[in-house]
Amino acid sequence: MRVVFFGTYDARLHPRVDVLMQGFASAGDEVVECNEPLGLDTSSRVRILQRPWLLPVLVTRIARAWWRLSRRARRLARPDAVVVGYMGHFDVHLGRRLWPGVPLALDHLIFAADTAADRGIEPGLRIRLLSRLDRAALGAADVLCVDTHDHWELIPPDVRKRAVVVPVGARSEWFRVPEGRPVPPLRVVFFGLYTPLQGAPVIGEAIALLTDRATSVTFTMIGRGQDYAATREAAGPTPDVRWLDWVDAAELPDFVAAHDVCLGIFGTGPKARRVVPTKVFQGAAAGCAIVTSDTGPQRRALGSAGVFIPAGDGAALATALVELAGDAGRLSELRHEAHQRANQAFRPGTVVAGLRERLLAGARS
Repeated sequence: MRVVFFGTYDARLHPRVDVLMQGFASAGDEVVECNEPLGLDTSSRVRILQRPWLLPVLVTRIARAWWRLSRRARRLARPDAVVVGYMGHFDVHLGRRLWPGVPLALDHLIFAADTAADRGIEPGLRIRLLSRLDRAALGAADVLCVDTHDHWELIPPDVRKRAVVVPVGARSEWFRVPEGRPVPPLRVVFFGLYTPLQGAPVIGEAIALLTDRATSVTFTMIGRGQDYAATREAAGPTPDVRWLDWVDAAELPDFVAAHDVCLGIFGTGPKARRVVPTKVFQGAAAGCAIVTSDTGPQRRALGSAGVFIPAGDGAALATALVELAGDAGRLSELRHEAHQRANQAFRPGTVVAGLRERLLAGARS
């Protein structure tokens, strides 16, 4: 099968697209990219919604990217299937026009209205317009991809039969077997964009509590974003934390694998209860023990390979880390179990199987 990955996605910022491409390639499919990154991440798009006078910036970038995409698409041989990448709410309509009659999938990893509400946009006209944007995008695709069953339930019932759950997974570069038995101090890593969903200030609270207890736990906090200042304020001054603006994507798997524990998310909002974040899949693949919030999707994804605490509870997070720091055997067991779980369920070829089956059936019909 010849599959074109299409749109204004940026795989450097959102590795989900790479996971899907690796999955199709591992099945022997020919994977072709027709991609023109828009240059705006999720935070930038939400900022435009908060300041409507910036909308011309978005329109201009989309128009420029679509012109280039259209030129590239016309030079391609007709594919058997098209996958519109992450944040393709607009791109799916262009893809539909460029390849009429070709099975087209939309990776609807986020709902625009849901994400805007999570980032602080108040209910009103903008949320209603974004809900219409979601609905129009869902209507333009033959196959709809969502990352959890909880997100599947957000899809309108009349189009839900066209949806398939495709877990986020992790790129093949992330997979490595944990080496040796952990030794003190407990090395804990968090990486992300400090969005409300991630609940990073909860980690800051745990850091402050552990500093007071003088325990053998060190933290590496990677990234910047909306809740960064609040997280640093909650953590207070401590020598046991490294604050890094970012780590290059090519170096991040080895960097994370050098830690014992990878932290997931701890936000308390509705969206945080419906997702399994990328960092949970990646941390497990890298052989870290996973400590994250106690939600249905994350329990289903990790099973017994995770440590789950109440969302928003910094004291519970601190307690969980103290227990792991004092039990090297349990820590080693969790690291290996998480890696085994990742091998079984998070590899690109595994997560893409349901989507590939749908598209293959459409290509043959």
